[in-house]
Amino acid sequence: MIKASYEVLQPANSQSFLVRKFDKLAFDAPYHFHEEYELTCVIKGSGKRYVGSHMDDFVSGDLVLLGPNLPHCWKLEAGEILPEEASAIVIQFNDAFLGDDFFNKFELQHIKKLFQRSGCGILFHSDTQEEVKNLLLNLIDEKSNFRILINLLEVLQRMASSDEYILLDQHRVIAERSLAERERINPVLAYLVENFRKQVSLDAAASIANMTTNAFCKYFKKVTRKTFMETIIEYRLNYAIQQLVQTDKPISEIAFESGFGDVSHFYKMFKTKMNLSPLNYRKRFMRNLLSGDKKQSA
Repeated sequence: MIKASYEVLQPANSQSFLVRKFDKLAFDAPYHFHEEYELTCVIKGSGKRYVGSHMDDFVSGDLVLLGPNLPHCWKLEAGEILPEEASAIVIQFNDAFLGDDFFNKFELQHIKKLFQRSGCGILFHSDTQEEVKNLLLNLIDEKSNFRILINLLEVLQRMASSDEYILLDQHRVIAERSLAERERINPVLAYLVENFRKQVSLDAAASIANMTTNAFCKYFKKVTRKTFMETIIEYRLNYAIQQLVQTDKPISEIAFESGFGDVSHFYKMFKTKMNLSPLNYRKRFMRNLLSGDKKQSA
C-alpha cells in the first residue's frame, strides 16, 4: 500500500540548508512530507501538482513555497518537453537554520509572515515568479556559501513583499490539523494521489487511517470538508480536463484513463462541474486558443 513517506533531510556540513537542482528525479518523488520548508521552482516540465488536498496543473516556471509537514509531489505528464529534459531547483530549510530567534527580528517580520502563510502552500505568479526564478538560477551557480545565504534571504524577502500569490489550500485543510491528524490523513491523501486513476477502495483508505469505514467517512469530511467520493471525482475530473485541452484523445479514452469506469457517468459528472459536455469544453477551449493567437498576431 502506498503511503505518504516522511523524508529526513541532511544538509551538507558546510551548509545550514539544502540547495539542489534536480532533473527528472524531482518529479519521480512520491507524495511525501518533511519538517522543513521547501521552495520549488520548475525550470522545465508540466503535469499535475499535489499539495495537501489541493491538485492543479503546473508548467515551466511553477514557483511554490511549502510549509513544514505539508505533503506534496509534482507528477510529469506527456507533453512537448521530454521527461529527461525536466528539471527543478529545490531549496529546503527549517525556520531555525539561522538560529531560533533570527526571523523574530523586526527587519524580517515580512518573511516571518510569509512562513506563516506557507502552511497552505503558496503559488507565486506574474513578475514575482519570473524574478525569483532568475534569482534562483543565479543562486544555484553561486560558489560562495556566504553569497548563497545572502541570495536566499533576498529570495525570501522578494516573495514576502509580493502580493502576486495564491494560497493553494485556502481553507488550510492540512495546515490547521494537529500533528496526529496530519499523520493520519497524509497517508490517505497519498493513497488517492497515487491511485485515483485506478480502482480506489473506501475499505483500503479506512484501513490506512486505522478506522472503520463509517468513522473514516465522517473523519475525512471533517478534515477535508469534502466527502471521500467527492475528492476522488474532483481528482479525476481535474485530470480529465488536462487531457481534454492538451491531447486529442477520444473522450471515451480520457474517461477511462481518468479513472471513470463508465463513460456516461463521466459525462454526467463533467457537466455538473463545468456546465458543459467534455466535447463542448474542448471545442470552446480550442476556439479561445485560436482567437488568442489571432489577437497576438494582429
